[in-house]
Amino acid sequence: MLVHRIQQHFVDGADLQYQCAQAVGAALDAAVGVLLSGLTAGGKVLVWGSGVSAALAQAFVAQLVGRFERERPELAALALGTNPAISTAVAAGGEAASWPWLRQLRALGLPGDVLVVLAAGAPGPDTLAAIATAHEREMAVVAFTGARPGDVLDALKDTDVLVAVPTERPARVVEAHLVALHAVCDALDVQLLGDDAETETVEP
Repeated sequence: MLVHRIQQHFVDGADLQYQCAQAVGAALDAAVGVLLSGLTAGGKVLVWGSGVSAALAQAFVAQLVGRFERERPELAALALGTNPAISTAVAAGGEAASWPWLRQLRALGLPGDVLVVLAAGAPGPDTLAAIATAHEREMAVVAFTGARPGDVLDALKDTDVLVAVPTERPARVVEAHLVALHAVCDALDVQLLGDDAETETVEP
Protein backbone atom coordinates (compact mmCIF):
# COMPACT_ATOMS: atom_id res chain seq x y z
CA MET A 1 0.00 0.00 0.00
CA LEU A 2 1.19 3.48 -0.87
CA VAL A 3 -1.11 5.40 1.46
CA HIS A 4 1.67 6.47 3.83
CA ARG A 5 3.90 7.60 0.97
CA ILE A 6 1.04 9.58 -0.53
CA GLN A 7 0.20 11.17 2.81
CA GLN A 8 3.85 12.12 3.29
CA HIS A 9 3.65 14.44 0.28
CA PHE A 10 1.02 16.51 2.08
CA VAL A 11 2.99 16.49 5.33
CA ASP A 12 6.18 17.57 3.59
CA GLY A 13 4.33 20.22 1.62
CA ALA A 14 2.68 21.68 4.71
CA ASP A 15 6.01 21.78 6.54
CA LEU A 16 7.63 23.60 3.65
CA GLN A 17 4.85 26.18 3.44
CA TYR A 18 5.36 26.99 7.11
CA GLN A 19 9.10 27.41 6.53
CA CYS A 20 8.42 29.66 3.55
CA ALA A 21 6.22 31.95 5.62
CA GLN A 22 9.28 32.78 7.71
CA ALA A 23 11.95 32.54 5.01
CA VAL A 24 10.52 34.49 2.08
CA GLY A 25 7.87 36.77 3.58
CA ALA A 26 10.11 39.84 3.46
CA ALA A 27 11.29 39.05 -0.08
CA LEU A 28 7.70 38.71 -1.28
CA ASP A 29 6.84 42.04 0.31
CA ALA A 30 9.71 43.59 -1.64
CA ALA A 31 8.54 41.85 -4.82
CA VAL A 32 5.08 43.35 -4.42
CA GLY A 33 6.68 46.78 -4.11
CA VAL A 34 8.63 46.31 -7.35
CA LEU A 35 5.57 45.05 -9.24
CA LEU A 36 3.31 47.77 -7.88
CA SER A 37 5.83 50.47 -8.76
CA GLY A 38 6.07 49.25 -12.33
CA LEU A 39 2.34 48.78 -12.86
CA THR A 40 1.24 52.08 -11.35
CA ALA A 41 3.82 53.92 -13.47
CA GLY A 42 2.27 52.53 -16.63
CA GLY A 43 4.62 49.59 -17.07
CA LYS A 44 3.80 45.95 -17.61
CA VAL A 45 4.83 42.63 -16.13
CA LEU A 46 6.47 40.05 -18.39
CA VAL A 47 6.61 36.56 -16.90
CA TRP A 48 8.79 33.64 -17.96
CA GLY A 49 9.04 30.18 -16.45
CA SER A 50 11.75 27.60 -17.13
CA GLY A 51 10.44 24.10 -17.85
CA VAL A 52 7.42 23.14 -15.76
CA SER A 53 7.44 26.64 -14.27
CA ALA A 54 6.03 27.90 -17.57
CA ALA A 55 2.63 26.70 -16.33
CA LEU A 56 3.00 28.84 -13.22
CA ALA A 57 3.91 31.81 -15.40
CA GLN A 58 0.67 31.45 -17.34
CA ALA A 59 -1.40 31.01 -14.18
CA PHE A 60 0.15 34.13 -12.60
CA VAL A 61 -0.55 36.21 -15.70
CA ALA A 62 -4.14 34.95 -15.80
CA GLN A 63 -4.64 36.20 -12.24
CA LEU A 64 -3.09 39.59 -13.03
CA VAL A 65 -5.02 40.21 -16.23
CA GLY A 66 -8.19 38.56 -14.95
CA ARG A 67 -8.69 38.41 -11.22
CA PHE A 68 -7.42 36.65 -8.12
CA GLU A 69 -10.14 36.54 -5.46
CA ARG A 70 -11.71 39.96 -6.01
CA GLU A 71 -12.85 41.93 -9.00
CA ARG A 72 -10.46 44.70 -10.03
CA PRO A 73 -9.28 46.41 -13.20
CA GLU A 74 -7.00 44.24 -15.31
CA LEU A 75 -3.25 44.58 -14.83
CA ALA A 76 -0.86 44.65 -17.79
CA ALA A 77 0.90 41.28 -17.89
CA LEU A 78 2.07 38.77 -20.49
CA ALA A 79 3.56 35.27 -20.28
CA LEU A 80 6.52 34.82 -22.62
CA GLY A 81 7.02 31.78 -24.84
CA THR A 82 3.40 30.66 -25.01
CA ASN A 83 2.66 31.48 -28.65
CA PRO A 84 3.45 28.45 -30.87
CA ALA A 85 3.35 30.52 -34.04
CA ILE A 86 6.12 32.79 -32.77
CA SER A 87 8.13 29.79 -31.59
CA THR A 88 7.82 28.07 -34.98
CA ALA A 89 8.66 31.20 -36.95
CA VAL A 90 11.70 32.01 -34.84
CA ALA A 91 12.95 28.41 -34.79
CA ALA A 92 12.90 28.39 -38.59
CA GLY A 93 15.63 31.02 -38.51
CA GLY A 94 18.21 28.56 -37.25
CA GLU A 95 20.42 28.27 -34.18
CA ALA A 96 21.11 31.99 -33.93
CA ALA A 97 17.41 32.60 -33.46
CA SER A 98 16.95 30.16 -30.57
CA TRP A 99 14.94 30.89 -27.42
CA PRO A 100 11.89 32.58 -29.00
CA TRP A 101 10.75 33.87 -25.61
CA LEU A 102 14.01 35.81 -25.33
CA ARG A 103 13.28 37.57 -28.60
CA GLN A 104 9.82 38.38 -27.25
CA LEU A 105 11.46 39.89 -24.19
CA ARG A 106 13.73 42.04 -26.34
CA ALA A 107 10.82 43.14 -28.52
CA LEU A 108 8.31 43.88 -25.76
CA GLY A 109 10.36 44.84 -22.72
CA LEU A 110 10.64 48.56 -22.03
CA PRO A 111 12.29 50.64 -19.30
CA GLY A 112 10.06 50.56 -16.24
CA ASP A 113 8.63 47.13 -16.99
CA VAL A 114 9.19 44.19 -14.64
CA LEU A 115 10.36 40.68 -15.53
CA VAL A 116 9.28 37.83 -13.28
CA VAL A 117 11.44 34.71 -13.70
CA LEU A 118 10.43 31.30 -12.32
CA ALA A 119 12.87 28.38 -12.06
CA ALA A 120 11.94 25.25 -10.12
CA GLY A 121 15.22 23.46 -10.87
CA ALA A 122 18.78 24.72 -10.81
CA PRO A 123 18.79 27.99 -12.78
CA GLY A 124 20.50 27.48 -16.14
CA PRO A 125 21.75 29.64 -19.01
CA ASP A 126 18.17 30.38 -20.07
CA THR A 127 17.36 31.95 -16.72
CA LEU A 128 20.56 34.00 -16.72
CA ALA A 129 19.89 35.13 -20.30
CA ALA A 130 16.43 36.31 -19.30
CA ILE A 131 17.82 38.37 -16.43
CA ALA A 132 20.60 39.87 -18.55
CA THR A 133 18.17 40.79 -21.32
CA ALA A 134 15.80 42.45 -18.85
CA HIS A 135 18.66 44.55 -17.54
CA GLU A 136 19.59 45.54 -21.09
CA ARG A 137 16.02 46.79 -21.46
CA GLU A 138 16.28 48.65 -18.12
CA MET A 139 13.70 46.42 -16.49
CA ALA A 140 13.52 45.36 -12.85
CA VAL A 141 13.65 41.62 -12.14
CA VAL A 142 11.88 39.43 -9.59
CA ALA A 143 13.40 35.93 -9.59
CA PHE A 144 11.77 32.89 -7.97
CA THR A 145 14.15 29.96 -7.37
CA GLY A 146 14.81 27.07 -5.04
CA ALA A 147 17.25 27.06 -2.14
CA ARG A 148 20.29 27.28 -4.44
CA PRO A 149 19.86 30.17 -6.88
CA GLY A 150 23.46 29.76 -8.08
CA ASP A 151 24.64 32.42 -10.53
CA VAL A 152 21.31 34.22 -10.27
CA LEU A 153 22.64 35.86 -7.10
CA ASP A 154 25.42 37.57 -9.04
CA ALA A 155 23.18 38.37 -12.01
CA LEU A 156 20.64 40.36 -10.00
CA LYS A 157 21.01 44.05 -9.20
CA ASP A 158 20.43 45.63 -5.81
CA THR A 159 17.06 46.89 -7.05
CA ASP A 160 15.94 43.38 -8.06
CA VAL A 161 14.32 40.83 -5.76
CA LEU A 162 15.22 37.17 -5.17
CA VAL A 163 12.61 34.82 -3.72
CA ALA A 164 14.51 31.61 -2.91
CA VAL A 165 12.27 29.04 -1.25
CA PRO A 166 14.03 26.74 1.26
CA THR A 167 14.02 23.48 -0.69
CA GLU A 168 15.87 22.00 -3.67
CA ARG A 169 13.25 19.39 -4.60
CA PRO A 170 11.65 20.69 -7.83
CA ALA A 171 8.14 19.41 -7.03
CA ARG A 172 8.17 21.18 -3.68
CA VAL A 173 9.66 24.31 -5.24
CA VAL A 174 6.75 24.49 -7.70
CA GLU A 175 4.24 24.12 -4.86
CA ALA A 176 5.95 26.85 -2.84
CA HIS A 177 6.14 29.17 -5.84
CA LEU A 178 2.42 28.73 -6.47
CA VAL A 179 1.53 29.78 -2.93
CA ALA A 180 4.04 32.64 -3.15
CA LEU A 181 2.46 33.92 -6.36
CA HIS A 182 -0.98 33.73 -4.76
CA ALA A 183 0.35 35.77 -1.84
CA VAL A 184 1.69 38.35 -4.31
CA CYS A 185 -1.68 38.57 -6.07
CA ASP A 186 -3.47 39.06 -2.77
CA ALA A 187 -1.00 41.73 -1.65
CA LEU A 188 -1.39 43.60 -4.94
CA ASP A 189 -5.16 43.55 -4.51
CA VAL A 190 -4.85 44.92 -0.98
CA GLN A 191 -2.59 47.73 -2.21
CA LEU A 192 -4.87 48.58 -5.12
CA LEU A 193 -8.30 47.97 -3.57
CA GLY A 194 -7.81 48.15 0.17
CA ASP A 195 -8.09 45.39 2.74
CA ASP A 196 -10.87 42.84 2.35
CA ALA A 197 -12.68 42.13 5.60
CA GLU A 198 -13.76 38.72 4.31
CA THR A 199 -10.19 37.54 3.69
CA GLU A 200 -8.99 35.25 6.46
CA THR A 201 -5.71 36.35 8.02
CA VAL A 202 -3.42 34.57 10.44
CA GLU A 203 -0.94 36.23 12.73
CA PRO A 204 2.66 35.11 12.00
